[in-house]
Amino acid sequence: MALRPAQVNIKAVDHEAVGRFWAEALGWSVYRAGSGVTSYVGPVGEFVWPDPVVLGIDVVPVPELKTAAKNRVHLDLATASAEHQAELIGHLRALGATPADIGQETVPWTVLADPEGNEFCVLEPREIYRDTGPIAAVLVDCEDPRAMARFWGEALDWTLHEVTDRSAMLRSAKGVGPFLEFLRTPGTKTAPDRVHLDLLPYPGDDKEAEVARLRDLGATDLDLGQGDVPWTCLSDPEGHEFCVLGPAQT
Repeated sequence: MALRPAQVNIKAVDHEAVGRFWAEALGWSVYRAGSGVTSYVGPVGEFVWPDPVVLGIDVVPVPELKTAAKNRVHLDLATASAEHQAELIGHLRALGATPADIGQETVPWTVLADPEGNEFCVLEPREIYRDTGPIAAVLVDCEDPRAMARFWGEALDWTLHEVTDRSAMLRSAKGVGPFLEFLRTPGTKTAPDRVHLDLLPYPGDDKEAEVARLRDLGATDLDLGQGDVPWTCLSDPEGHEFCVLGPAQT
């Protein structure tokens, strides 16, 4: 048994506006916007969920604004050249992204925030991300990349590509789509994130059995006031939130 990442979950007061931002930022489409539930952002064309290659973005409405605390989970966007990086930054700024200072000093990538303050990075061209699509990686700040690699390597059906004291990287065993990366970062997690992963069992696998397996690996139950819902909220061993969804559930 193993789970697959199905989507990136982003909380927003105005889910429609944030959904539109990410759709235009990535060159994707918004599906089900205005439904009063969520705004799902995925590749242009026929709606497919879960997408077999990319990680879609599900923008979920919440009543509270983001605090000043930096998210411990964010997206890294890929670029193909220095010119592409500059063009993409200009495009994102025109869409409403703003510069974000997270103490990065002088680096070859640019840190921005979406219209509700969720940080993300526009990376300089890197060969490793040349075929990921617009999202190069979902990056998670952590204290111990090796411990994160042990937990997430067992939790997911993705392949572990690299583990060092500084970072750990996983990617779909098919060699497609974005990476999931854990980067050793100063500080500890102190508040719930606005961004997290939603995981999905494979058809025929039992959701509750998967949740029990994750608890055995070190996940803990998480109460965010979600009440009686068909998904299960958990935290990994460093407190990063994630959800295990039920079948055909976005």
